[in-house]
Amino acid sequence: MSAAGTVTAAGLWPGAVRDAVDAEIAAFLDREAAAAPDPCLPPLVEVARTFTGGGKRIRPLFCAAGWLAAGGATGSPAIHRAGAALELFHTFALIHDDIMDNSDTRRGRPTVHRALGGGGRSGVSAAILLGDLCLVWSDRLLAAVPLPPGRIAAARPHLDAMRVEAVAGQYLDIDGTPELGDLDRAWRVVRHKTASYTVARPLQIGAALAGAREPLLRFCAAFGRPVGEAFQLRDDLLGAFGDPAATGKSSVDDFRGGKRTVLVALAWRQAGPAERRVLRAHYGRADLDAAGAAELRAAIRATGADTMTQDLIDRRIGHALDLLAAAPVPEPARPVLAALAGTATARTH
Repeated sequence: MSAAGTVTAAGLWPGAVRDAVDAEIAAFLDREAAAAPDPCLPPLVEVARTFTGGGKRIRPLFCAAGWLAAGGATGSPAIHRAGAALELFHTFALIHDDIMDNSDTRRGRPTVHRALGGGGRSGVSAAILLGDLCLVWSDRLLAAVPLPPGRIAAARPHLDAMRVEAVAGQYLDIDGTPELGDLDRAWRVVRHKTASYTVARPLQIGAALAGAREPLLRFCAAFGRPVGEAFQLRDDLLGAFGDPAATGKSSVDDFRGGKRTVLVALAWRQAGPAERRVLRAHYGRADLDAAGAAELRAAIRATGADTMTQDLIDRRIGHALDLLAAAPVPEPARPVLAALAGTATARTH
């Protein structure tokens, strides 16, 4: 059986975990709407319900894979509830991230601050509050995971570290002062904001909930870092060259925001005078139009940075799979991890 087939048979990809996490989130939001202390809150609950729909559930899937690697039972309600907690933390992060980036769309729909008030002050304020509420909900769901308290306590340091690292990565990401060619800074964003937050820490959280010992937790970090880096590099390519109809996001937001990505840092370092003129003239312009974005894409391609970024993705996935081949990971977790690594980084949205 192929790796992808094994994942499907194990109930981890693409349907069973995602469906179970969706059901956990839906049931939780139903309870929150019914028990709201004021009638102003149920409409916000419905906004959160709409916003969480359509997510890839990458973090719950890696969390479930870590659980499986540590001997956890397939289909356990405990890991589905933990995955729902991670997804609500992700919802908090996305809502606030969209405000900071002044983004109009997410997953093909208006961002929360646009939906709640057209992007004006009242909409931004309401979105901040809803993001805060999702953070509270995330903690409540984690506390309600049906496992012994010691297991939840063992996972908590990894969750707390994930949250701090995500904030550090986001802070680096919004600081547009570094030079475009600051590759070290770009990699720090990738490692904190995505590699840890998206893959390594969710793997460790799932493994810790299943009672993993330190060697497996170290493997989760070692495997998760290159997979998470590759995930973000793919995201950078999609942000620059992806089809908005497939990604659900604008194809110019990263350009307008002047994101200091690895892709752009490589382009600046490889650029000749003509490409640097284009990058200086257009990158980070809030009023960038389609023509300017097309010039930026052409300049980046002319430097070969897109090809270099794809090579970095391939090398990181190769390294992660080499680590997996040598790791004492039981079946069926081994093909699950291999398939998830490939799926997360070969995506088109």
